[in-house]
Amino acid sequence: MNEIPPEQSLIEYPSQFPIKVMGANVDGFAQAIAEVAARFDPAFDPSGIEMRPSKGANYLGLTITVTATSREQLDELYRTLSSHPMVKVVL
Repeated sequence: MNEIPPEQSLIEYPSQFPIKVMGANVDGFAQAIAEVAARFDPAFDPSGIEMRPSKGANYLGLTITVTATSREQLDELYRTLSSHPMVKVVL
């Protein structure tokens, strides 16, 4: 894996970093995503999750904001979210 030197990163660490996660609008989706976020950011506050149902209400878009401490942390969080069975898209 190629390390990006801190001076070349576009993100200053630590910082508040929003991540959009989309999945089926089913019971437990937001809770499952909050649990993943809390594994990577122990101070994660699930009450700050923004939720937007799709026009037909079949899908739910979430915006979670985590405290990003490193590129490695964000990369691993994206990998974990992307491989979660309830998640369709991570942005």
